[in-house]
Amino acid sequence: MFDIGFFELLLIGIVGLLVLGPERLPKAARTAGLWVGRIKRSVSTMQREITSQLEAEELRQKLAEQQKKLDENVNQARRSVEKHFESGEKGDTQAPSSSSAVESHRVEGPASAASDDASSAPHDASPADKDSASR
Repeated sequence: MFDIGFFELLLIGIVGLLVLGPERLPKAARTAGLWVGRIKRSVSTMQREITSQLEAEELRQKLAEQQKKLDENVNQARRSVEKHFESGEKGDTQAPSSSSAVESHRVEGPASAASDDASSAPHDASPADKDSASR
């Protein structure tokens, strides 16, 4: 903090001895030491608080940036999905595709999905079984 060398301290001690005298000098030195200690503790406490506030602000900024990126990605995905469904509705005049049918099952609920599953044809074997049987 202060750049005080040995000779400066010796000069302060001599002046203090001459001004205060030998009886009051030890008490004054002790009091000065207590004040310097309190000041150092206060300064270090303030530095720690400032550092923690700066780190917290950095984290808030990083969090805000990540939230912004996440929102952009979500909006981009939403636009992509909407664009996909809009193009499917405009260009498709026949029966809805299988992905649209799956979406309608999710929206309608489990009761209608169960009735649609019962009306569909049962599957004999999985695609992996068919591949191994054809080899």
